[in-house]
Amino acid sequence: MPFAVVLILLVFGSILFHILSPWTFTPLASNWSKVDFTVDVTLWVTAGVFVSVNLFMAYCVIRFRTRKGVTAKYEPENKKLEYWLTGITAVGVAAMLTPGLFVWAQFVDVPEEAHVVEVVGQQWHWTFRYPGADGKFGEVDNERITAGNPLGIDPDDPNGKDDIVVLNPEAHIPLGKPVKFLLRSKDVLHDFAVAQFRVKMDLVPGMDTYLWLTPTIAGRYELLCEELCGIAHHTMRGAVVVDEVADFDSWLANQQTFDESQNQLAGNATVGAAQYAVCAACHGQQGEGVLAMNAPKLAGQSPWYLKRQILAYKNGLRGVHADDTFGRQMAPMAATLVDEAAINNVVAHIQTLPDNASQATVQGDVARGEKLARVCAYCHGKDGMGNQSVNAPRYAGMTDWYLARQLQNFKGGIRGAHPEDYYGMQMGFMGRILEDDDAINDLVAYINTLDAERPAAMAARNGE
Repeated sequence: MPFAVVLILLVFGSILFHILSPWTFTPLASNWSKVDFTVDVTLWVTAGVFVSVNLFMAYCVIRFRTRKGVTAKYEPENKKLEYWLTGITAVGVAAMLTPGLFVWAQFVDVPEEAHVVEVVGQQWHWTFRYPGADGKFGEVDNERITAGNPLGIDPDDPNGKDDIVVLNPEAHIPLGKPVKFLLRSKDVLHDFAVAQFRVKMDLVPGMDTYLWLTPTIAGRYELLCEELCGIAHHTMRGAVVVDEVADFDSWLANQQTFDESQNQLAGNATVGAAQYAVCAACHGQQGEGVLAMNAPKLAGQSPWYLKRQILAYKNGLRGVHADDTFGRQMAPMAATLVDEAAINNVVAHIQTLPDNASQATVQGDVARGEKLARVCAYCHGKDGMGNQSVNAPRYAGMTDWYLARQLQNFKGGIRGAHPEDYYGMQMGFMGRILEDDDAINDLVAYINTLDAERPAAMAARNGE
């Protein structure tokens, strides 16, 4: 009897949990309402089986419990019961599968007028490509991927010169227009998933897969990788922004083409020396960093990272949080660099500054810090020299007190809070694995030991 009571409570408790649960589907924002219908059918069929089987078991436990004078009747076969069970099962399975077949038939039938967007996945980052005015994509090959050509577009293919490249994790698509997403992976298995769109698909290395949808509600929707793709899988976030058609056209017209990305003017270090004067007031004439001004070392830092940080301050992604005191100081300074050319010039000048070792100021348990750094090394490298392909800057030989402070800021949500600061968001997720300030200090103390190995690491990277 107690077992029967447990079964009955399980059934009614499950029904009550489903009715009262705050967890449900996100609001639908695409044409795929049929997916919701298919899920609902599956839920009702499986729920019916769950309730029926468990209540039937409870009935049997009560009805056929052990009683004096009553013996069980052995009946090894009952064809009538078997027919009923087979028939009911077949109907239930057909009810679950049939709607999905109709949905799949529509899923693989992409409208001819659909806009096309290529989605490129890598550990742990999203990038996008749109066809240019000719409406054709250029050829791509992973063997052509370099730091300057991260999508591997063939520079000799005329169809690719006007391709629009979006080298950040945010795609835009037009409201009310069908959109086909071509999916490509640069490394391992990924999965393109936006919950509000109700459709998802794997990105398989060596294959081109796709999905399509028609967005029905304007807004920003979080893009996730729903395939376990590595240690930082949970940080692989992006967004798909659904714009009004006019806003989408305007956004697209302001994006960079592949040809433009390959023909950018290099920064002028001589001109940058004069523009650096504002930076030198805090960061030092040699970019060595000044603790009294709360300004970290710049000399020796990766040029692509310096540029990205300056743009983040200029665009309001950094230095806007009320508790980011020093970031708020940096934001107006970054605004003095009026355009991209000025930023390139300053970064070029910083690359000419001597990369002298920073003084160690953070103390901690180096052995424990080495264990913690194993996670960091997946992106930043075992030598701490950074890796542009995974958007991870150098930290070996850089200002240790600044590293500790920023880890605290990422952990506390002061950095990486802006919805468009995707790289800061990633560091926020990773920073939270450091349980307290002692762990942060231990990690930074270990990073300080990498400075002694830095010259050899740099020589190896330069092929010397």
